[in-house]
Amino acid sequence: AYEQIRERIVTLALEPGALINEQKLAKELDLGTAPVREALKLLVHDDLVVVTSRHGLYVADINIPDLEQLSEVRLSLESLCARLAAQRAESDDLSVLEALRQQQKTIPADDSRRLFDLDHKFHRALVQAAHNKYLARTLEHLFGLSQRLWYMALPSIDFLPTFVSEHLDLIEAIKNKDADRAEQIMHNH
Repeated sequence: AYEQIRERIVTLALEPGALINEQKLAKELDLGTAPVREALKLLVHDDLVVVTSRHGLYVADINIPDLEQLSEVRLSLESLCARLAAQRAESDDLSVLEALRQQQKTIPADDSRRLFDLDHKFHRALVQAAHNKYLARTLEHLFGLSQRLWYMALPSIDFLPTFVSEHLDLIEAIKNKDADRAEQIMHNH
């Protein structure tokens, strides 16, 4: 229930500010209300759902100041993540990153949705390669918040192919165990 509802919120299928009806959502997902209620509690903790005493549950709103603050934190943490990945990546991690690189070659430059999804997979793989569970939890929380902002802007983004192509240089730095270069590439990215 958590994953399905989170996906709907992140991809804006459940719009920011929308009232959440537990029973209706449970029916749409073909689930009981108890798992939906528990999932919504977790999503409140993730800052994706808001509870009000008068009106119930709402999908959290999106605003530009949030994006600025998220970007500040992600800049530091993702740069650290790249550094740690260059220092700690194991052969399995490198295989996943290489598979994503190969997948990237098959996506047309004008397919923003698939490029965005690949970008998210890449960032998740990078987090795994850093081998730090606390960093992974923190970044996953931040990804969920910032993804909604990206989905909102996706129709007007034309620089995504360039951003995704930067992954290639980052993979090389990680393979070469060049932590300084990996950190700088991610910082610029």
